[in-house]
Amino acid sequence: MDETQEPLFTFGVIADIQYADKDDGYNYVQTRMRYYRSSLSLLQDATQEWASESAQAAFIIQLGDIIDGFNVPLKASESSLTKVLAVFEKLKIPVHHIWGNHEFYNFSRKQLMESKLNSMQLGETQVISPEDRDDPESFYAYHFSPFSKFRILLIDSYDLSVIGRESSSHKYVKSLKVLKQKNKNADLNSPTGLDDPQFVQFNGGISSAQLNWIDGILQSSDKNGEKVMVAGHLPIYPPSTDPICLTWNYLEVLSMLQAHPSVVAYFAGHDHDGGYCQDSHGIHHITFNGIIETPPDSQAFATMEIYQDRMELRGRGLVPHRTLIYRNS
Repeated sequence: MDETQEPLFTFGVIADIQYADKDDGYNYVQTRMRYYRSSLSLLQDATQEWASESAQAAFIIQLGDIIDGFNVPLKASESSLTKVLAVFEKLKIPVHHIWGNHEFYNFSRKQLMESKLNSMQLGETQVISPEDRDDPESFYAYHFSPFSKFRILLIDSYDLSVIGRESSSHKYVKSLKVLKQKNKNADLNSPTGLDDPQFVQFNGGISSAQLNWIDGILQSSDKNGEKVMVAGHLPIYPPSTDPICLTWNYLEVLSMLQAHPSVVAYFAGHDHDGGYCQDSHGIHHITFNGIIETPPDSQAFATMEIYQDRMELRGRGLVPHRTLIYRNS
């Protein structure tokens, strides 16, 4: 590989910032420290480093959970979001936002559609037209081509969910029924005793409507000889994450992506420990470490350098560097 070769384009990736103006505290299961205030400082450091890179990042992918659910009792959802977005805005490059569980703890789907966390206008096609944004069954997903023969596809991991849907919606009713069939615990966030530990309330799934839409995009990319990187908040490949963090119907999503030779990578957050594995079809599954559980003296973000034959993941801090050769190369 030619180390002097310039990348075709680069972009930044960061996950699970979960900012809140509160003291450090332990996670849900009381095993890991979360650094709520310093997450903002780590984001500031990341944006400063992206801004100083010789090859200017074309865009940033923010993989979800931008602020923490603790902002709700603090009545600080709007103010915390404003603080975090102000840091991103200093970069003056597009930021593509994915929605995770903490977005839905803080805001309704309708509020998110009307907020700066709706970055669909940066996509090539609108899944949801402006007049359909109040549709309780709509999903948040889009795609764009940053460079010839390359495509980024952002998907909605909480399309089927009981935290991201109005209780009157068909998808909420269906999601609650599935969740209670799979999870008999009184606390639906508990995976205790489950055969399929991903069926907890803080996860979600992909509807058949969204799967069909994704399939159509990928068929076009296959035909046009594109390389596609898919991004969602929830992982879809068990070796790349803790099983409790998987998409509910990860097998459906995984088998679809594997069936399309255009798909070269899947990016996720949610599992704060991060993870990586290349599946049997050659797709690279990268789960990015969460900023929220990154000590203040470390870091957890990356720059992805894209070449014709490979991707170079330039990780910082907890995110390791990886050379990722495309499938079928």
